[in-house]
Amino acid sequence: MSDVFVVGADLIKFGRYPDKTPAQLGAEAALLALDDSGLTVHDLEVVYAASTYNAASMIAQQVLKQIGQTGVPCVNVSNACASGATAFREAYIGIRSGMYDVALAFGVEKNPKGLLGGPPGPGPSPEGLFGSATTPAMFAEAGVVHAEAYGTTIEQFAQVAVKNHHHATMNPKAMYQIETPLETVLASEMIAWPLTKLMCSANVDGAAAVVLVSERKARELGLARAVRIRGSALASDPYQPRNPALLDADTVTRLAVGKAYEMAGLGPEDLNLVELHDCFATAEILHYENLGLCGQGMAGQLIDSGQTALGGRIPVNVSGGLLSKGHPIGATGVANIVEIVQHLRGEAGARQVEGARIGLAHVLGFSAVAGVCGVHILEKA
Repeated sequence: MSDVFVVGADLIKFGRYPDKTPAQLGAEAALLALDDSGLTVHDLEVVYAASTYNAASMIAQQVLKQIGQTGVPCVNVSNACASGATAFREAYIGIRSGMYDVALAFGVEKNPKGLLGGPPGPGPSPEGLFGSATTPAMFAEAGVVHAEAYGTTIEQFAQVAVKNHHHATMNPKAMYQIETPLETVLASEMIAWPLTKLMCSANVDGAAAVVLVSERKARELGLARAVRIRGSALASDPYQPRNPALLDADTVTRLAVGKAYEMAGLGPEDLNLVELHDCFATAEILHYENLGLCGQGMAGQLIDSGQTALGGRIPVNVSGGLLSKGHPIGATGVANIVEIVQHLRGEAGARQVEGARIGLAHVLGFSAVAGVCGVHILEKA
């Protein structure tokens, strides 16, 4: 089986695009990634597209109508917030199997405004019965459980937002590029205690794309800017004898990252940077422990230490993360990979993690009743 490499990676600036269609946004990102790879649409052998709200409309085929229809297979993926990571993994599998040499994987989303989530299911609403089905309340509850168990404070959760908003000031493609001091984060509108508005991810439109190739093709193109995929894992919730309306963001992430570390032959001590799914500030704290970046119950101390900030031992979400860069659901998983690729190439500008050779991209998709997690470990070629 062939090793698989990323040779093209880019994204559009995240924001709001009322005058553009999802296909137009996806096409722009796809062309950016193709330009970055030195390839054209005529080199593509397969396309994998991710979207939560637009996948049913055959978004891959719509994008090819914008950039060139060559008759290649198109696969459209919808897997909640892990949609982009799923499309990337399917492209990886297609190339690793030997079926293809060149694949495009992209994610695109035009998010609706307001709280995100699907329509209510049949029967009584879990809202008010089992806590809450809205994602801010679900992750607020998870944060409170962590605080009760380990003494994590609201200030420690808020420091995640302070850090990630600072990182975003160095990312020209982030939605929000503003400093938010601790007192500003704590004073912003309370959404679901302990989560204030500035501790919740930014609801935006966006698109990101990558070009993956086989080792044969990568050597033909040259390995100077190529990034090797060392580990790729996708997991869903295992059965647990507990109320399915109670959020468990931990188990599915630990399952996926364990598989990715095993496949890569690496551990958390080998990582130089991480892009993780900070849909809410509480989530980043939980995932420090889930990904093995610190011991159980030590995440509050880790954020206080500054080790997850740019210049620290293990920088996390140097892009600004979902909190500040933005969270266009179907594009997020691919965007996290783009960020890692740019650092491993030494092309991340003012926010560059110096000497980065190995990075991890993590994304978690959740509803009130189901979860999915994608983890990818990438290495400088």
